[in-house]
Order: sequence, then C-alpha cells, then structure tokens
Amino acid sequence: MTYVVTGATGPFGRLAIESLLRRGVPAGEIRGTGRQIEKAADLGVEIRRADYEDAGALREAFAGASRLLFVSGSEPGRRQAQHANVVAAAVDAGVELVAYTSILNAATSTMDLAEDHRATEKLLTDSGLRPVFLRNGFYYEVYTAQLPAYLEHGVAGAAGDGPIGAAARADLADAAAAVLTGEPDKGVYELAAEVFTLAGLAELVTEVSGKPVGYTPLTGEQYREVLTGAGLPGQVADFVVGIDLGIAGGNLATSGDDLAKLIGRPPVTLREALAQ
Repeated sequence: MTYVVTGATGPFGRLAIESLLRRGVPAGEIRGTGRQIEKAADLGVEIRRADYEDAGALREAFAGASRLLFVSGSEPGRRQAQHANVVAAAVDAGVELVAYTSILNAATSTMDLAEDHRATEKLLTDSGLRPVFLRNGFYYEVYTAQLPAYLEHGVAGAAGDGPIGAAARADLADAAAAVLTGEPDKGVYELAAEVFTLAGLAELVTEVSGKPVGYTPLTGEQYREVLTGAGLPGQVADFVVGIDLGIAGGNLATSGDDLAKLIGRPPVTLREALAQ
C-alpha cells in the first residue's frame, strides 16, 4: 500500500503524515508531495516536488499510489484548474481512494469560498475514482492567531451571531489519516469539534485570559473599512467580509459528530486551543 499526501510541505499535509506514522503506517509506504520539499525533509518519508499546476510532475508523484489525501490548494481563483490537474493525475495513476479536504456544507453553501470545493467535489464524483469528501470546518488557528489583537481591541466582525463549526487543524488532519488508513463507511464527512459564535469566542477569550474582551458586531461595509484601514488590499478585504457574511447566513453550521467518531476520541475544544 502506498499513501500519497499532497501539500506535505504545508501545515495540514505535515500533520496528516505525522498522524499516518502514529497510526503505524511504515514510513516507506508514505509519499508526500509539495513545492518546497525541504520543509518536509525531517518527516522521514519520501517527498517529491510537485506543483498543482504541473500536470506531469503530479502524474510522476502519484505513480503507484493506492490512496491519496488531496489537500485543497490555497489560491482562490486558480484552484479549479489546479485541482483538475490533481484529479486527472489520480485517474492516470489508478488511485483506489481519494480523500479530499473540502469545506463544511459544500453542497449548499453560498459562500464564495465554497465554489471551488463544490466544483472539485463534482470533478471527483464524475472522474470514476472513489472519493471521500472531508468537509472541514474552520481551523481554530484562524482565531487563535488573532489573540493579541483580541486582547488589545476585542473581537469584531460581520458574522453576527452566525454559528462557526470549527476544530483544531491537527484533529482534522488526524481524521484525514483515519479515512486514508481505514474503510470509510460513507462518502461525505462534515467535520467540526464544536460550534461557537464570535460573541461566544469573546467570552471564552475573557475566561481564559482573565482580561475582559468584548464583541463588536459590524455590517459588511463597516468590517471592510476596518480591514482596509488595517492595511488589507480591497480584494482580500472583500474575501474576508464574504466569509463573515457567509457565517452570518449559517453556512458553517453543523450538528454532527463525524470528527469524534473518525479520530476515536474527544476532539480538542476551543477553550483548550485558546488556553494553549
């Protein structure tokens, strides 16, 4: 059995490979791919250089692969063409199973962020491959990375009281490894550890830090002004505002326990992530 993990030089792919190793997969059966292979040299597995825009390199990297963890690209606007290359290479390689990192509620989400994922899910469904869609919630790290700003300025955003399904990146990567090494019982997993609102996030930051942190709900235009005032280019600000408006519309809501079932333990909580 040969397991291939794309994006192995990024945080998610690295964590997935580490999880595969912890689950007892021999290092010789794991192959990672990525652009900056030196970043993954310490993992102790084969790493091949392959860019999602290089169809030939992808075909070579996937040769002999049994199961593939397809970590979605990180360049909105270019991902659909890039992902088509990945799917074509997987078809050429005759991969037995492809686990793809999608987004919560991809089939129905109105968020711009979901469009590329929905298109990729269709590509995989139509390809003749056996796909498993790992519809990941947001990473806690999206929010824990902003702790210094929260402690200084409070939490603000245009998500209203919309629910945010999220989890620790490591737990989502562990779920991907579980699917890759197991016999998945379904083709779609909606993955989150818990659901919270921005107001709830502010309350937890207050509890964990001991410093009062409030939540300021903003309109989309107000939030855009805050972001551009902080130096974000207009196009990036629009993208971020769109995510918050999508959250306000309920696009990241979930009530399932797929994540806990896949990893076989309680996932890390938001409180634990903030405390760490």
